[in-house]
Amino acid sequence: MEPNQLMDLAAELYPIHRSQTGDGVRDTLARIGSYIPIEVHEVPTGTEVFDWVIPKEWNIANARITGPDGRIVADSAELNLHVVSNSVPVDLTLSLEELRPHLHSVPEMPDAVPYRSSFFEETWGFCLADRTLQSLEEGDYHVRIDA
Repeated sequence: MEPNQLMDLAAELYPIHRSQTGDGVRDTLARIGSYIPIEVHEVPTGTEVFDWVIPKEWNIANARITGPDGRIVADSAELNLHVVSNSVPVDLTLSLEELRPHLHSVPEMPDAVPYRSSFFEETWGFCLADRTLQSLEEGDYHVRIDA
């Protein structure tokens, strides 16, 4: 594989929502398989593999937070890091105080959006640049995770 092909592949794979299982993994492996030969095996949810149990699949259509003024605060279609990987589906309207425990940032890196997952607990959340998080105003936020 030529270096420019590798960069093209990385750019193609980056926006895909991937977790441990699900359509994002299948899509990723299929795209890699168009460059190199690979053999893919599927293992059913609940199967024990050594000290691990294959988790439920996680597939996501979209995740978004809309602010009190109608502005989109976070959108997984814009940046896949905005949604905590493996988030459960939600469709809620919450005050900023109620929403805050579900928002994650890195204060030491105010413009970075962190990666977070909820592999081992059924919860949900969003990741934001800390600068964005600190700019949120009081009011009601609509949160929707279609997963």
